[in-house]
Amino acid sequence: MPATVSSVKKGSIAQELEISQGDEILSIDNTEMQDMIDYNFLCKSDLLTLTVKKTNGEIEEIEIEKDFDEDLGIVFESAVFDKVKPCLNHCIFCFVDQQPKGLRKTLYIKDDDYRLSYLQGTYITLTNLKEEDKERIKRMRLGPFYVSVHTTNPELRAKMLKNPNAGKALENLKWFRKNKIPFHAQIVLCPGYNDGAELERTLSDLAELKNTVLSVAIVPVGVTQFRDGELKQVDRDCAIQTLDIASKFKRVCCSDEFFLLAEREIPPAKYYGNFCQLDDGVGSIRMLLEDFKKYKLPKKISKPFKISFATSFAAERAINYVAEKLNKIKNLTVTVNPVKSDYWGQNITVAGLITSDDLINTVKNIDTDLVIIPSVMLKPYSEDFLDGKTLSYVKEKTGKEFFVVKDIYSMREVVEIISSL
Repeated sequence: MPATVSSVKKGSIAQELEISQGDEILSIDNTEMQDMIDYNFLCKSDLLTLTVKKTNGEIEEIEIEKDFDEDLGIVFESAVFDKVKPCLNHCIFCFVDQQPKGLRKTLYIKDDDYRLSYLQGTYITLTNLKEEDKERIKRMRLGPFYVSVHTTNPELRAKMLKNPNAGKALENLKWFRKNKIPFHAQIVLCPGYNDGAELERTLSDLAELKNTVLSVAIVPVGVTQFRDGELKQVDRDCAIQTLDIASKFKRVCCSDEFFLLAEREIPPAKYYGNFCQLDDGVGSIRMLLEDFKKYKLPKKISKPFKISFATSFAAERAINYVAEKLNKIKNLTVTVNPVKSDYWGQNITVAGLITSDDLINTVKNIDTDLVIIPSVMLKPYSEDFLDGKTLSYVKEKTGKEFFVVKDIYSMREVVEIISSL
């Protein structure tokens, strides 16, 4: 199970040892590694032996003396060195199954790997968690994990995940509690399935696990025009009911979309605690608004300049607030242009699913000097949209200049641009 090197950090031990891209780390102290968990554990030493297979096929043994916690500076191609544990479910709400053909290959991967949950914060259902996995989790004191619970009703969960093994969720969570393994819980709310009384049951069961449950995030099901079935979208009445039920429990937060649908104010920062499920859209609007308050804005800029925010409908309220403040700057004109999702259908309102052509259709006729988009529209570390087209293609089709905001929860980059004008 070789661990393939993707790159090495500048100035690191790995660079000094001339470890390079494509090399394989076969073992540390003669111990093979399954994943980054093993790697991190084995590197906690001031003296170790690295067995490396070079790209030319030669095998080298390298003795390393370092500080106990010092990083070797190796970046691997994957966090797991053997095969990723696949998802065995066929969830009624699975977004992967709602995608058409022709998108990036990585968008069709369905993993359910406790190691990625621990290392990268991905959600797992625990349906493929084996006894040897539990033993390793217990022995290495791993956690926290991110668990897609959805419901604690065994029959309902087996129905929603289309997997008879899914009914053991509460049993596994009680094992977490017994062994002091903390976790964050996620509930994808599907009207007619796990809402209302079923939601209250689930939250009550999770409450009995006490502080083993670090947080609970409730998010609305996403339904695209490619979905075949009877799934219903969360509407205003369902959103209000869900918010009212969630308010009865501690450490339970609803995603921003529930507040928008219910036409309620976004809660204050204290509602979200440590903002530990931001990637699920839980508190992202509040985080952005709180961050914006930190910056001192210029009273004017040197010459007239127009900025357009091309954003999602989900983020429109927050960006409108920001635009209102920015428009008080003399010579600056800011507009907000939510991107209509013709590709997925109008029920999809998040920035991460915006395609190049939908973006083009939104901004091509806008009078602006600069279009600002969030980095989640693009594949990480690239300029690729999920439909395979690039930002260069969008620039060519629109004739616009674009700026990609790297930190989607901060307005620092935008304020810096404006202050430099």
